[in-house]
Amino acid sequence: MSGFGPGDPFLADCPARLAVELIADKWTVVVLAGLSRGPVRHGELIELIGGISRKMLTQTLRRLQAHGLVRRHAYAEVPPRVEYELTPLGATLIDPIHVLTEWAKANGEAVLDALDAGPEPVAHGDVDPAGSVDPQRCPSG
Repeated sequence: MSGFGPGDPFLADCPARLAVELIADKWTVVVLAGLSRGPVRHGELIELIGGISRKMLTQTLRRLQAHGLVRRHAYAEVPPRVEYELTPLGATLIDPIHVLTEWAKANGEAVLDALDAGPEPVAHGDVDPAGSVDPQRCPSG
């Protein structure tokens, strides 16, 4: 049997799935990590992260702010100054991000090696990890 059953947190309409989709975005984890040491200005985040456009950073910050993970603080100064920081909810992601970072450091080369090796042949029909075909999913012959 495959798929998610009733009550599974990864069903399409469950809050847990929304949360995972939010943090699975290409830039979310990098931006949250960039904010993990305290308030940062937009331009400083651009330099810190590298490879992200101003537009994409702005979109990512707005999405994280809308979901309660980032706080934007605009100071009444001339010239205007805006800083971004993690909310208490956003700060709860720092430890899981650290764990993912350590995994990435330990396994990054293996991931690149697998990518260089090319795709493995795709099996037809549903196969479990042990390699046997699920009889309920295959037509009887």
